Amino acid sequence: MEILKKPILTEKASNLTEKLNRYAFQVDHRANKLQIKAAVEKMFGVQVKSVNTAVVTGKMKSRQTKTGIASGRVAKYKKAIITLNDGDIIDFYSTIQ
Repeated sequence: MEILKKPILTEKASNLTEKLNRYAFQVDHRANKLQIKAAVEKMFGVQVKSVNTAVVTGKMKSRQTKTGIASGRVAKYKKAIITLNDGDIIDFYSTIQ
């Protein structure tokens, strides 16, 4: 089971990072807080102070097609907000060339 799927890089998550040293990740829905903490510490080599999780429900979407209105739902996912100790940072853009 891959615990960390991808970082969430939205404007709201960027504000959390700048002000409170918090980072947001999309994680596996079966992962608990201890597993998420261990995965972040192993992958990025930082000390995690706390982990908060939330299940984000999928939005209803609809679009107009030739055959009528097609509607459906975006998949739900689990989000983890990671708070790091003072002095630790995660640089997502260091590997981009």
